[in-house]
Amino acid sequence: MQTRRYFLKQLSALVALINVPLLSRADNDQPLSEALKATNLIYLSPIKSNGEESRCQAEVWFASSGTDMYVCTKSNTWRARAQRQGLDKARVWVGDLGVWTNTNGRYKSLPSVDTKVDLIEDKADLERILDLFGDKYSPRWLIWGRRFRNGLEDGSRIMLRYRPV
Repeated sequence: MQTRRYFLKQLSALVALINVPLLSRADNDQPLSEALKATNLIYLSPIKSNGEESRCQAEVWFASSGTDMYVCTKSNTWRARAQRQGLDKARVWVGDLGVWTNTNGRYKSLPSVDTKVDLIEDKADLERILDLFGDKYSPRWLIWGRRFRNGLEDGSRIMLRYRPV
């Protein structure tokens, strides 16, 4: 059973999606923060040291605070490996077209932003961010919340922040 709070959040996200102008890398922060509230997925690609997008791309769940985007990912994913290897830049496309491989590249026409990638390790920050995930993805968070928390605790997952530059 969905709560009134959940319904109102979904309704406000829909209204924001309808009213938010498309972003470009040059747009200001307000449209980005509104677009982030209106979608359940973002698409990511690390930027290689030569400035090109990596061939490794994906659609992911995320939480946001302002324009910062947080992704909880398994420690062995390419996102985690790229960050550990010092590839601290990524391109993010904001919107939901489903699985990226099924979009025939259409996700690249979504609003995009270049970001700097940081690892989040502070326990208080992690708890705050996990609460953001819970608010965004309830009721699925009843299952996934425990998996994310346990993974962060045992090291099988990490939390990455994507901050617009």
